[in-house]
Amino acid sequence: MSSNRREFLKTVGATSMALASSDLVAALIAQSPRGKVLESKFKGLSDVALGEARRLGATYCDIRFTRNVSDSVTVRDRIVGGGGFGGGGGGGGFGGGGGRNESAGFGVRVLHSGVWGFASSPTVTEDQVRAITRQAVEVARASAVAKRFDVKLTPTPGYQTYWATPIKVDPATVSLDDKIAFLLGINEQLMKTKGVIRTQSSIAQDYEWKYFASSEGSYIEQETWRMAPSYTATARAGGKVKTRTYTVQARTGGYEVVTGGGMLENADRIAAEAVEHAMAPSVTAGLKDIVMTPSHSMLTIHEIIGHPTELDRILGYEANYAGTSFIKLSDVGKLKYGSKLFNVTADRTTPGALCTVGYDDDGVKTQSWPIIRDGILVGLQTNRETAHFMGEKESRGCTFATSWRNYPFLRMPNVHVEPGDDKAPSAEEIIADTKDGLLIDGRGSYSIDQQRYNGQFGGDAFWEIKNGKKTRMVADVTYNAITTDFYGNLDAVSNKGSWEMHGTTGDAKGQPVQINHISHGAPYMRVRKIMVGAAYL
Repeated sequence: MSSNRREFLKTVGATSMALASSDLVAALIAQSPRGKVLESKFKGLSDVALGEARRLGATYCDIRFTRNVSDSVTVRDRIVGGGGFGGGGGGGGFGGGGGRNESAGFGVRVLHSGVWGFASSPTVTEDQVRAITRQAVEVARASAVAKRFDVKLTPTPGYQTYWATPIKVDPATVSLDDKIAFLLGINEQLMKTKGVIRTQSSIAQDYEWKYFASSEGSYIEQETWRMAPSYTATARAGGKVKTRTYTVQARTGGYEVVTGGGMLENADRIAAEAVEHAMAPSVTAGLKDIVMTPSHSMLTIHEIIGHPTELDRILGYEANYAGTSFIKLSDVGKLKYGSKLFNVTADRTTPGALCTVGYDDDGVKTQSWPIIRDGILVGLQTNRETAHFMGEKESRGCTFATSWRNYPFLRMPNVHVEPGDDKAPSAEEIIADTKDGLLIDGRGSYSIDQQRYNGQFGGDAFWEIKNGKKTRMVADVTYNAITTDFYGNLDAVSNKGSWEMHGTTGDAKGQPVQINHISHGAPYMRVRKIMVGAAYL
């Protein structure tokens, strides 16, 4: 048998197993009264794992059943094809492969001999639950040989509850034909602009069902819907080719995220800006003031605030993907992260945000807490395993696993820069107060060191600001950012009228890589005297 045929059969077999497992879990979900967690078919299965772990001497056990269904459709010009979108943090998001993907199964995590053990399976039966629990205990026993200290968990109450994303239109009720027609309409509108040579539009959606149970009394059922629509227009002019992207604020919610995202209404503007971008001269290098829109700020928030304030990176638990942190535990309460205008909040409860859920994968109720206040670092991202290292008595609820097969670990929550008060300037007033600067919109290239301290960032579109006026477009803009110096030069933050939330459906971390979905909200912000250069991208 040829290697190609062998690989094909392996792929078909794996796909068939995944679909069969997903169908079985879907059937069990259908047989369980939604929201009545103690009457669910999964409570009995959970109790099998919890009882077996107790019998084998585990001091803690949790079991997590999940079913994920992702759909995506992409239209290139007038051709329908696969390929969703993700990105940010380096990794494809949900729907990244195009078409429909389903996956279901369960994972068991135990504490035995002072260390973690984990095992998982797509086969959801009592016998398999019992076998996988035994395997998780065996993993812990083997790992204990090399332990340096016992894992310590901060306490959390047990919850018996149900939580779901508020939605208006269930995406599953919208036909593929309707989605394709919508995307074709956008592409047709983009192609009406002279100079546009390529268009691409997409809708990616993800549904996650989860049932979590722990030996501490939790039985939690959750349902989450996420939507991520986007499109691009590519133009050629004067021998140059440039692309302009319109990204709807990817968020939790139903199909109303797509229809209410202003996609068709902004098509003419995006197409015209793609052409203008292709005709634009490269930026002149030098020190400039930069005004960042919220869709651009999300990139720097993610890379030089979000990642370095993950406590596992600070402790050295996570380094392989990608790096540790310049922050030390002793910096909390002392480190000047930015100017006094700089206030940052972590929040897993923000309505519509991609990382908003009711409970994390430790069974901890989600919350909001300060990371930076008046420019000073005051908080970090923690979970039950790490909170005690900074003297905190409870977790911030940051544990997450991509699917049933993955080990849950500390992941970034939604991280937002707070707007100014009612006396703060508007976005227009910040621009009017800028003599020589750049307005940067959207996400572009980025590169950063292994401690999230020295980075280089680009955007999707750039305009010169001269004497308080937004003028011509320029191209190939990148700028350097030493984290604390960069935000230390922050001298203007707009009021809440221009605060927006943008996100990434593809934040990658860990090996094997796991993907997280996160939103970052921000006002317009101005940072003074930043070194800008031309990247010739």
